[in-house]
Amino acid sequence: MEINTKAGSGFISFCKYIGGILIVYSLVAGLIIPLKPGILSVEPLVLDAGKQSTISISGYNTNFKEKEDLHVFLKLKDGSFIESSNNLVRSPNFMQVAFQIPAQLPINDKISEAVLLVNSPTDGALVKPSAITLRQGDLTLTTKMDGVFIKDPGKLHQHIGWSFPYRLILEETIRNSYYHIPLWFAMLVLFGYSVWASWKYLKTKQAKFDDIAVASTSTGMLLGILGLATGALWAKHTWGQYWSGDIKQNMTAISLLIYFAYFILRSSLEDPQKKYSLSAVYNIFAFIALIPLIFVIPRLTDSLHPGNGGNPAMGGEDLDNSMRMVFYPACIGWILFTLWIANLLKRLNKLERIKADY
Repeated sequence: MEINTKAGSGFISFCKYIGGILIVYSLVAGLIIPLKPGILSVEPLVLDAGKQSTISISGYNTNFKEKEDLHVFLKLKDGSFIESSNNLVRSPNFMQVAFQIPAQLPINDKISEAVLLVNSPTDGALVKPSAITLRQGDLTLTTKMDGVFIKDPGKLHQHIGWSFPYRLILEETIRNSYYHIPLWFAMLVLFGYSVWASWKYLKTKQAKFDDIAVASTSTGMLLGILGLATGALWAKHTWGQYWSGDIKQNMTAISLLIYFAYFILRSSLEDPQKKYSLSAVYNIFAFIALIPLIFVIPRLTDSLHPGNGGNPAMGGEDLDNSMRMVFYPACIGWILFTLWIANLLKRLNKLERIKADY
């Protein structure tokens, strides 16, 4: 990326303005767009077959209405449903629902889990997996209540309006997807750019490529630190502590320490040519080490972090279409904007190098 040409200057200006606009857009949209309604909690968690039971449902961003055509179901393991016999709305975010559970269920397990489904014209279809545990006694009983079990809950309503998905445990912290993950993407792009510059220096011995390499690595390090910090904040909410020794956390911390050593190496060398050459070689090997540490080793063991240890990431459970409209612009914005920052640092490095030569 050469800034002394018209094309290069145009690209840098593009990175600055478009990147800045996309970052502002993702920050604003990521914070103000509401989450979809969801089921926050259900009590009690266990119901006995053959009894009438009342459960309390606490909603999140819900708009339960007393005169609304609400339908509440328990979906059993075999795919059949039990509909509630009475719904009592206490507030927009709280209602009590009565179920008459037959003594004999159409499943051959004494203990089984049921999905709770709330079908609301306003909020849409709200689902809480494994919400209720059902217990039944003697499996040899043949009596059951006719008309209780249904196969089709009817048409499920859709929530209207642009909103982000409500995910259990994540809740409002799902918005961190627009900040934590794009920071890492931008870091990898900057580190990759610095490797290209280091290779070009080893090939041409032109100091301008060392300026690009150290500027890109410096910017990438800043992004990595911010990514680690936002990840720790996210872990506090979802895992219970800022640092749990998770393999992903450990490997990313080691990767950043390897890059810290890059700057220690540069500061320990006085001869410019030796500094540039050794730094270029180290930078290339640091990036090579980054790949197994971040992308390979965490996948070979159990991890709480999505995308590792068989835990999927970036799929339908993590990103829906509403989130993609903010997530992808955030990634592009951070990459472009930090390329502009790296270019500013490159120019500063060049000025300092010229000053040192006099």
